[in-house]
Amino acid sequence: MTVAPRLRVIGPGRAGRSLAAALQRAGWELVGLLGRDDDVAGALDGTDLLVVATPDATVAEVASRVQPNERAVVAHLAGSLGLDVLAPHRRVAALHPLVSLPDAEVGARRLAAGAWFAVAGDPLAVRAVADLDGRWFEVADADRAAYHAAAAVASNHLVALMGQVARIAGGIGVPAEAYLDLARATLENVAALGPEAALTGPVARGDWPTVARHLAALDASEHDAYRALAAAARRLVDGHGLPPGL
Repeated sequence: MTVAPRLRVIGPGRAGRSLAAALQRAGWELVGLLGRDDDVAGALDGTDLLVVATPDATVAEVASRVQPNERAVVAHLAGSLGLDVLAPHRRVAALHPLVSLPDAEVGARRLAAGAWFAVAGDPLAVRAVADLDGRWFEVADADRAAYHAAAAVASNHLVALMGQVARIAGGIGVPAEAYLDLARATLENVAALGPEAALTGPVARGDWPTVARHLAALDASEHDAYRALAAAARRLVDGHGLPPGL
């Protein structure tokens, strides 16, 4: 009979509690959740994997307060950090879930639903992903900031973009669901065709008079974001931005 790995988490926020719940449901033994007021010096005692799920800026400091041992693995969940922040521990890993975790219950379900993870270091990280029926890829320390920047664009910037949609459309009586359905279909097009082939609309056609009418209709506070994204869209067509005057 296979012995269940033992897990302890430092940092009972959304990410830490999501992972703890998901792995516990997958058969791991959860031996504790430690918060900011707990003594973490002995956190590796009686565990196989210690996950430091604190904010990125405190991972190194928290890890340094844990008394090392040679058997257990210390891991963090930070997308932009390398393994060096886990010194002085010998067995270290990075385990970043590439999924939005709005709360512990939703997060646990998403982590167990074939989620992608960026891993590095000790193979126990891959074991954790496999036990969650997840998918994984390795990201080298030198590439983690760029990897995490792309994740921020894919998730956080998408939310900001839909916030702009809501502001622009808020006063004209169009249901928000209509724009959400448009966005969902567009993402499906990107998945099927790739960004270049999925691009439609006036920028893709080079219809600059329509773009000018858009800008004239928008509040000035929306212009910078519109122009920046329109220029990024045009790069998909010819590698250049907007023409002068827009």
